[in-house]
Amino acid sequence: MHARIFQEPKNAMQSGRARTYRWVLEFAPAEARRADPLMGWAGSGDTQRQVRMTFESCDAAKAYADRHGIDAHVIPTPPRTLKIQAYADNFR
Repeated sequence: MHARIFQEPKNAMQSGRARTYRWVLEFAPAEARRADPLMGWAGSGDTQRQVRMTFESCDAAKAYADRHGIDAHVIPTPPRTLKIQAYADNFR
């Protein structure tokens, strides 16, 4: 089983940073999705894709993966860059 560990990004629709400090462990898809012949919806028989676990720290997620024999790689969080801008800059 392959998985990835990453820090949850900020919601683009809101300015708050709720739940951005959690770390997520997601499994990689084992098979491709295919269209259902009757309804046309995309689906697969891979049930691991539905599993999404959250942890308080990256170390806790790594420890869980090691304990259960999951081959996980950590995706580092990009640094936050702030664009300092005054309201008056809109009129220059």
